Amino acid sequence: MLTYLATLPAWVAAAVIALASACTCGAILWTLLRTGLAWRLATDVPNDRSLHNAPTPRVGGWGVVPVGVIATLLLAPGLWFSAVGTAFLAAVSQIDDRRGLPARVRFAAHVLAVVGLVSLFTANAPWWGLAILAFLMLWLVNLYNFMDGADGLAGGMALFGFAGYTVAALLSGHPLPELAWSSVAVSGAALGFLCFNFHPARIFLGDAGSISLGFLAGAFGYWGWRGGVWPIWFPAMVFAPFIADASVTLARRLLRGERFWQPHREHYYQRMVRSGVGHARTALVWYVVMATGIMLAVFALGRAAIVQWCIVAGWVVVLFLAGVVVDRRWRRFQSTLSDK
Repeated sequence: MLTYLATLPAWVAAAVIALASACTCGAILWTLLRTGLAWRLATDVPNDRSLHNAPTPRVGGWGVVPVGVIATLLLAPGLWFSAVGTAFLAAVSQIDDRRGLPARVRFAAHVLAVVGLVSLFTANAPWWGLAILAFLMLWLVNLYNFMDGADGLAGGMALFGFAGYTVAALLSGHPLPELAWSSVAVSGAALGFLCFNFHPARIFLGDAGSISLGFLAGAFGYWGWRGGVWPIWFPAMVFAPFIADASVTLARRLLRGERFWQPHREHYYQRMVRSGVGHARTALVWYVVMATGIMLAVFALGRAAIVQWCIVAGWVVVLFLAGVVVDRRWRRFQSTLSDK
């Protein structure tokens, strides 16, 4: 497979991998739905904190994860731990999807996967720097799960985010094509998943999918930084919309003394859906934001360090202002409800 890809222009090879991944993921999910297995594997039952009204299978991970794991093992053997860690977390999360697991068990699995990656494949950085990176990767694993609550949102972030990794890896000129092949495979699988997840969703991602994608986002970001493909800020800017929403929401809940790990409907994307924007338009708005940030991040690569950090800072300001707009819309919506 690698020999064949080497004979193709890099962008053609990426397109072939993406198309094959999308078709494979789509075929798996179509089969699960067609045979009824999707309902037996794991089903999301709406509650008072849900944005949906009908029970829906949450087996998207069954399509995305196998494609990402197998593609990584076949096309990027040097990144084998990313595949192993993803498969491990998917297995643990599937048990949680089906039967439920204590939070301490889930978190222990996340720590094991992240610490295993950073410990076995250390980077040229002080121990405290690696500890901070491990903590941020753990946060990315969990926030991806927090952000999986609206049709097309988490799948879209995977489609655009891993596509951004692919473009950056191919443009960098760095001899690490494995990272591009793995990233484009995950992006393609996300596209296949979105065929069933865009509003109205027939399948949800589930913890097995969201936790795994969060780990892959952090793991590939770490590999790229460790291998000199991109600077440390790049993965954070690529996934900045998710990071900003989850982090600000968490901070607000902590300041109010609330149990942040409990389900809620206070994320910015949830407020957009609930205030009348709807699932489809919310997803489309987020796609524009995601794509814009990723294009800016790719544009910043190769620029002077001061230019890079100015672009990063400018994007933080843009996301802050976007949050202000959503907050104002939410307050008007709440005020309208109270007047009725």
